[in-house]
Amino acid sequence: MSKNKVSLIKEFTKGLWDENPVLRMLLGLCPTLAVTNSAINGLSMGLAVLFTLTSSSLIISIFRKIIPKEVRIPTFIVVIATFVTITDLTLAAKFPEISKALGPFIPLIVVNCMILGRQEAFASKNPVGRSIIDALGMSLGFTLTLTVLGAIRELLGAGTIFTLQIMPESFAPWMIMILPPGAFLTLGLMIGAANWINAKVKA
Repeated sequence: MSKNKVSLIKEFTKGLWDENPVLRMLLGLCPTLAVTNSAINGLSMGLAVLFTLTSSSLIISIFRKIIPKEVRIPTFIVVIATFVTITDLTLAAKFPEISKALGPFIPLIVVNCMILGRQEAFASKNPVGRSIIDALGMSLGFTLTLTVLGAIRELLGAGTIFTLQIMPESFAPWMIMILPPGAFLTLGLMIGAANWINAKVKA
């Protein structure tokens, strides 16, 4: 295996763990906490971010050499906003229930620090292929984290995962888990677990 392939693999997998946007970098916490009261909402938000981040990284990487440095941030925001609008309108037209559940947090992807940060730190400095791999890795790490967080909260708060009944009928749902305090509690435990695992691996 060539060094380039190894490097590309590391570029992709860093977003899944070492530089996971939520668990390691603590980015994009607003939608993470707000929409993950169910697994489907977490997955939907993650997929919206995946489309937006990957598409934005593609365009910005292609035009990185002709974008003036003085207007790079406004340019990045315009590009990101274009794909966010596409995502928002598509969800509203094809998946109205999910669109309603995610509410204003789809438009707020425009100012998601993770997406803007990847454009500034990576896509604007690297070729197309590497930028897409970076975007896919970061957004998949984000998507997996939101889906797991949503699944835990939904399981304990409603006894279901993706609306499928998992807990027995005798289970008394922990209503706090689908409320904001449940989001903070679950995310805090997940971050703590990630830090503990990382410390054990490095020990």
